[in-house]
Amino acid sequence: MVRYRLPRVATALAPASVPPSGLPGLDPAWSRIVDVPESALDNGLGGGPAGDSRAWHLLDNGERLAELGLDPVGTVLCVHGNPTWSYLWRDLVSQATASAAAGGPVWRVIAVDQLDMGYSERTGAARPLARRVQDLDDLTRTLGLTGPVVTFGHDWGGVVSLGWAVDHPELLAGVMLLNTAIHQSETEAIPAPLRLALARGMLSAGTVLTPAFLDTTLALGHPALPAAVKNAYRAPYRSPARRGGIGGFVADIPVDAGHDSYAELDRIAEALRQLTVPALMLWGPRDPIFSDRYLDDLIDRLPHADVHRFEGAGHLIAEDVDYAGAALTWLGTSAPVQPSSVAPASSVEPASSVEPVSSVEPVETPPAQKDSPGLDKLDQRIGLDQRTAPDERTAPAYRPLWHYLDELHDSDETALIDMAPTGGHGPRVVSWRLLSGRVRQIAAGLHQVGVCRGDRVSLLVPPSADLTAVLYACVRLGAVVVVADAGLGLTGLTRAVRGARPDHVIGALPGLMAARALGWPGQKISTSRLPAVSRRALGVSYALADLISLGRDEELPEPPQADDVAAVLFTSGSTGPAKGVVYTHGQLSAVSQALTGQYGVGRGTGLVAGFAPFALLGPALGARSVTPDMDVTAPKTLTATAVAAAVAAIDATVVFLSPAALANVVATQAALTGADRDALAGVRSFLSAGAPVSEPLLASAAALMPGATAHTPYGMTEGLLMTDITLDGIREAARDDVARGPGGVCVGRPTATTRVRISALDETGAAVGEISETPQVTGEIVVSAPHVKDHYDRLWLTDLAATRAVAAGERWHRTGDVGHLDSAGRLWVEGRLPHIITTAHGVVTPVGPELAVSALTDVSRAAAVGVGPAGSQQVVIVVETVPAATRVGLAAPGLAEDVRMVAGQPIAAVLVVPHLPTDIRHNSKIDRTRLAGWAQGILTGARLTQP
Repeated sequence: MVRYRLPRVATALAPASVPPSGLPGLDPAWSRIVDVPESALDNGLGGGPAGDSRAWHLLDNGERLAELGLDPVGTVLCVHGNPTWSYLWRDLVSQATASAAAGGPVWRVIAVDQLDMGYSERTGAARPLARRVQDLDDLTRTLGLTGPVVTFGHDWGGVVSLGWAVDHPELLAGVMLLNTAIHQSETEAIPAPLRLALARGMLSAGTVLTPAFLDTTLALGHPALPAAVKNAYRAPYRSPARRGGIGGFVADIPVDAGHDSYAELDRIAEALRQLTVPALMLWGPRDPIFSDRYLDDLIDRLPHADVHRFEGAGHLIAEDVDYAGAALTWLGTSAPVQPSSVAPASSVEPASSVEPVSSVEPVETPPAQKDSPGLDKLDQRIGLDQRTAPDERTAPAYRPLWHYLDELHDSDETALIDMAPTGGHGPRVVSWRLLSGRVRQIAAGLHQVGVCRGDRVSLLVPPSADLTAVLYACVRLGAVVVVADAGLGLTGLTRAVRGARPDHVIGALPGLMAARALGWPGQKISTSRLPAVSRRALGVSYALADLISLGRDEELPEPPQADDVAAVLFTSGSTGPAKGVVYTHGQLSAVSQALTGQYGVGRGTGLVAGFAPFALLGPALGARSVTPDMDVTAPKTLTATAVAAAVAAIDATVVFLSPAALANVVATQAALTGADRDALAGVRSFLSAGAPVSEPLLASAAALMPGATAHTPYGMTEGLLMTDITLDGIREAARDDVARGPGGVCVGRPTATTRVRISALDETGAAVGEISETPQVTGEIVVSAPHVKDHYDRLWLTDLAATRAVAAGERWHRTGDVGHLDSAGRLWVEGRLPHIITTAHGVVTPVGPELAVSALTDVSRAAAVGVGPAGSQQVVIVVETVPAATRVGLAAPGLAEDVRMVAGQPIAAVLVVPHLPTDIRHNSKIDRTRLAGWAQGILTGARLTQP
């Protein structure tokens, strides 16, 4: 056995004390010293003789609550890791106390300094994991702590807190965690920084004799920690005599089964599977020590946990984001105040299943940061109208996405066409018979190579027959498809794939090369056969052809059910990091049926899909579908002739294009031949969505398809079809000056199973009003429908702010879009919440001024942005001109005067640019956030450059 050994330390031991005054954010009144009798351990590891007394330093708001005459509903027991101390939890102590004083839930917060750490006693004795779990028990017994208790741990303190949690089911009401690890896989190395700290000759030198380990940890802040905060963390560790615990903690990392603490770690890890109390995990994915693989392990053990990944945060997540506000919000919404009844960890058997704990459902606004508006604003944002009656419109009967593949399995009718398949051999026609057979074979083959129901499969395949077959094979098998297209850019795609943590990756060569270079997780499967050298270099286990061969004569397992998760679809990331949107099979089925009900797309319909989601839905609709010859990640590559060729190939009656694609189709119409125009004349409906579509653009497209009704649906990744309007409807709304109200783009009335409400804005631009249908009130658009997404993936806080059940069987989603309903029940979109301009005269939404300015003959496009401090911002208009400007500058006096005349708002400046910046996925959504920062710089003297 590898015995636990302390690193070499100085001989002098430091007694317990309280922190010096003046540490940022730390109230000296919270500090107390508690003498705790030390109990014996029956395994004889660590500590002193039973009965020895140890002095602990704590942060505790209990006395302050008593002074206020407040009785706590429970206690949050906080345990720091290495090399921090209770200072880590100062924001939680502060916010919990302030919230209680203001009339909120009353939580006592106790944040400990573990022995040999912070300002607690330096014992000089080895304290392996079992001893530290017992230490915490000794403390809570001395304090006379009664339930309910919610534990909160970080780093190695997460393990210690969970050890206490599983041993005290009679007191436990919940567990909360910041980045930590509870299990180390035998097949994966421990994190590199810890390997370095444990290297021969490094332990004492790096952790005790010098502050290297401490300083390295303090360098992990995102953004960097202020010097005063770093010094506060260093305060209890100024000499080697006070750093012995830092080295002791590192030495206690159980690197293998022979380590003294391995068995205790394994005991706690397995006991977690029996824990059914509510759980919260707040995670910083930029952590070089506790990466997402440790989060995956924790989720596997606590599958009912609420999880929020704060994109951009790292190991010191407590310093990077407003974790305290998130934790207190969770305590107020998810944690019970009664402890559970769970058998002690030492006597439990592994659970075969865990009953999920219900939680608040899935904002497109970024998660809470250090400068977030706080709990009061969040509470207001999620305060949806509790008096709203249940929705009487029920979801359609569940029909699996592969319904038509089963029904038409022996049909030689065309199911889909690849206009530009790999190899460049001309269009590839796929029958229902072939597609159905391939889907079954691939699904069975995937099952043979270890893809199981619930496994996540990342699809890095361009829209094609291969992608369609693989996607339907995965959903038939019950695997969860992860779709994040290349339009996110390499950084966004990497963030999405790593965040989703797929178990398997199926990709074409470019995707597999990126996966290898960037260390994306999961078993690798290629769409084509690769040379042996390439397979080894890319870590590819199988090719698609191998799966087809393996699955040719195999039976499929039982299909997934309606409530099972089917897909994680990533948003565009145009207003922040892309988010994984989780759909169940039932919800995706409802999407397909909503399209059928709204547009009549169904069995036998010819569908041209220049918008990837609808290309993939074609087989679920029973439609003949074709993707035009284009780069779907760059919609502007679609030409009018490519659309005409796609229409002719399947005798299409329905065409769906993104706004950017539609604009280029109109721009390239001169190349159309007579035969092309004849083909387009057969189209009966065309749709464009993904961003607001102007009436002139829609009219120009309608002229190319004179027999078609032009539609522009409103939706988002979270709900692909919320409202719809035709070109005639847009013109009717434009003539109705009274109904137009505050302006914007009219996107029509709700679809058959959709309800739309508005949450009014306050003077700061926050959507705090109760949801209502009151006309002409600008606010955040809130929607409810059977086909709205289930939740966001590992974004609990975003879920909470975006969606809340207000009645039995009813779900609402806050879209992050701003708009209003008119007196005829039509929805008008005025912009996005992050783009609202808060002037001294009130809130200004950008779309109305932008449309008015864009209508000028010498303006192609316009953007309205705010510069200056919130509440007194100035409106700046930035335009693309006709002809396009060759350089950035102030608009000519005549143009500036025209802009000011039509904008309807006081305008501080009018700027001209050759090109407005757009998001890389849609190529049509103006990046107003980037543009606002650029305009701010220009007006404060920065060099004139293209934004």
